[in-house]
Amino acid sequence: MSSDPERRNVKTTVYLDSDDYRKLKGLAQAEGRSAAELVREAVAEYARRRTSRLRPRSIGAGRSGRGDVADCAEELLNGFGQDE
Repeated sequence: MSSDPERRNVKTTVYLDSDDYRKLKGLAQAEGRSAAELVREAVAEYARRRTSRLRPRSIGAGRSGRGDVADCAEELLNGFGQDE
């Protein structure tokens, strides 16, 4: 569970196939955890995998169109940040 005060648990109902429920209860018992805890963990993992990572809008903002920037970075940065 999260200790973040902005997050709270929301109660929901999930219907499972009887075989899946039996397996879930067996796993929970074997791990010494509750079935609800395993379901929360599984949902969180599924959501993490399915949610695309947000990228900052600034990525790619400095595109120069040059293909040699890495090769001549020192030359291009020469004098950068110095008062003229």
